[in-house]
Amino acid sequence: MERFEFLDKSELNQLPKVSGVYCFRDKIEAIYIGKAINIQSRVKNHFNQPSYRDNLFMDKVEKVGYFETNSEIEALVLEASLIKKHQPKFNVVWRDDKNYFYVAIEKNAQKIPFIYITHQKKSGVQYIGPFVEGTALKKTLKYLRRAFPYYTTKNHPKTKCTWCHLGLCPGPDPDLTEYKNNLKQLSLILEGKRGAVLRALKQEMNLDAKNKKFEDAAKIRDRMNHLQQVMLHANVISNITTPIAGWENTKKILQGLLNLNSGVSRIECYDISNIQGKMATGSMVVFTDGQPDKNQYRKFKIKMENEPNDIAMLKEIITRRLARKEWPHPEIMLIDGGIAQLNVAIRTKNENSETKNIKVISIAKKDKDLYIERPKGYPTGFIPLKSLPQEIYNLIIHLDDEAHRFAITYHKKLRKKQILS
Repeated sequence: MERFEFLDKSELNQLPKVSGVYCFRDKIEAIYIGKAINIQSRVKNHFNQPSYRDNLFMDKVEKVGYFETNSEIEALVLEASLIKKHQPKFNVVWRDDKNYFYVAIEKNAQKIPFIYITHQKKSGVQYIGPFVEGTALKKTLKYLRRAFPYYTTKNHPKTKCTWCHLGLCPGPDPDLTEYKNNLKQLSLILEGKRGAVLRALKQEMNLDAKNKKFEDAAKIRDRMNHLQQVMLHANVISNITTPIAGWENTKKILQGLLNLNSGVSRIECYDISNIQGKMATGSMVVFTDGQPDKNQYRKFKIKMENEPNDIAMLKEIITRRLARKEWPHPEIMLIDGGIAQLNVAIRTKNENSETKNIKVISIAKKDKDLYIERPKGYPTGFIPLKSLPQEIYNLIIHLDDEAHRFAITYHKKLRKKQILS
């Protein structure tokens, strides 16, 4: 347990409020290891709002250990490696590999490897894991696939597929040496060896530059930059533990945070998906009492001229949404974006006296901040996402993830229709 710094369970306020891995220890050994966006908040939740599983071991905890990471992906990978190493008895379904998640790298008849997530193991397949949370693992692979494109099925069509056009698939005629090298680097990252991958990429880039292969060197540089951005800023840990039973507490925290006089039932979240303005789409997802209300989800095909102007596109879909008098008004609108997106949403809803009381907030994922509409006479402020109470963080991230998923699904559908035509 050399990675952890341990505190007495009476010293929880000294735990850091950053992403990382935590460990509960009894008098002798580690009994539970978990990951968190905010270590202090997550550990306190175990003590203050224990689940049925927490109740099996919380009274045995003597010490709480923590290890800070630079990102959520690093926390996910570290958690997997530490559980594999120490096998704490109270992690998930104990000693039962079928309830963990593994990244499988398997070869088809042509010896071309492809990747998938599985619970089961079989011979002749490379496995990386175990990972506790399937949703976080899927998100991590989705982000890493942009840097290291890979196949997800045994057979690829003879022509380019939709994933090829999105830059996520090696295509029908790959360079097998380069592809297998990419998979090796992807495997190392999932095993917690990001530094080794970056060093190898840098050496490869310098060699290409020395040999005047400047285009190849530029591609590796871009891959390195993308990998760094993903590792540092990708939100993959959801920890969605706010069922309807816990909504009343979350609602009270939310009302205080946003200075709301009335109650909160309906929250809407908006996102834009486009490639340089082409086939732009917008999404509106709705949560009722803290839970996705998928019958209320709406998608928008942007009508304005095809140009990369997310602000104008956002104004269009909010204007069109508010024009629908038959749709109930939300108490809160969450916008995907920073201060510019927040301001255009505020101006748009303030154009109508019936919607002026809707509170607008926006999530700037790049800066990891939540911008909040302030009452008149006060400056617009922001709160670092990791400083939010765990319940609010979970709710905001869940809303934003749903809006992004819904928007990009519609965008891909339009792209696929265009490609097929």
